[in-house]
Amino acid sequence: MRRPPKQIWALVGLLALAALYGWEEYQGEGAAPLPRSAPLEAAPLDRAPPAAPRAGHIEQLYEARRSGQMVEARGEVSKLLPDDLDGSRHQRFIVRLDSGHTVLISHNIDLAERVAGLERGDAVLFRGQYEWNERGGVVHWTHHDPGGRRPGGWLEHRGERYR
Repeated sequence: MRRPPKQIWALVGLLALAALYGWEEYQGEGAAPLPRSAPLEAAPLDRAPPAAPRAGHIEQLYEARRSGQMVEARGEVSKLLPDDLDGSRHQRFIVRLDSGHTVLISHNIDLAERVAGLERGDAVLFRGQYEWNERGGVVHWTHHDPGGRRPGGWLEHRGERYR
């Protein structure tokens, strides 16, 4: 009987590591959801979020040109953009992360409440799905899943959580 080539074993090892990594990521997403616009129980917004995954996660995804990953971070609103009214309506703004990297936040206001009183310079915490683009990327899915099939995202601003 012939042994499989070394490349097969390397691939099996990589797949096992990827599955383990995905399982660990999934384990942190099982928390019970908060109601829309629930007050924050965390510390003030001038601190990094306590549950933020690996520092630099968005920057790593950008460098690797990867999309489809859930991210969580803190940033400062650097620019307010007009709402995107094509199809589902989205509130849009650019956030500068502590590292200086910028990312577009595209928050679906047909599924979640608009972030009230958002201004340039405001701190926001966010969780959503990262999509790569040449300008730094877009974070969307910052709302609940109306179908209840997957953990949703959120935005936090001035003590309010928007889902």
